[in-house]
Amino acid sequence: MNTRSTSPQIVLKGRIFAVERRVWTAKDGTEQCREIVRHPGAVTIVPVLNDDHVILVRVWRAAVDDYLWEFPAGKLESGEPPLEAARRELSEETGYSAGRMALLGEYLTSPGFADERMHAFVAKDLSSGEAHPEEGEDVEARVFSVTEIEAMIDSGLLRDGKSLAAWLLWRRSSE
Repeated sequence: MNTRSTSPQIVLKGRIFAVERRVWTAKDGTEQCREIVRHPGAVTIVPVLNDDHVILVRVWRAAVDDYLWEFPAGKLESGEPPLEAARRELSEETGYSAGRMALLGEYLTSPGFADERMHAFVAKDLSSGEAHPEEGEDVEARVFSVTEIEAMIDSGLLRDGKSLAAWLLWRRSSE
């Protein structure tokens, strides 16, 4: 059993997440220290137009200095239920609203260094509207066929982890 030897200490407080330093004594007696990203949680949405077509967004990601194709996604606001966040993000990034949304599953995005919990939803019975991204957000929505998505995965063009996980959950679901 691991024993914590010091209280967690916040070493960075950012706009989206905090970094906490934790020190503990492992069961082998060695002192361990880790920096852990504390994240409020997030959602990703698989917007399904029909059995053969879904919507992806092309988003600028500063961390990798590139545009990535992804499913619409975003972080939870303080106290915001995941379903409400999923509806908000779908509308902001694609302009669509869903007549039905269902939870596909939840997963930890990078538990080796972060506690971010991702809530994956499927959105169906979509009605189009006008996207209204957050200030400074560079996002473009586009419809793809299931065959195109599979080809994007095979070629490495779709390489966003949360989108790959959501795709797998959707393809294996009954939704």
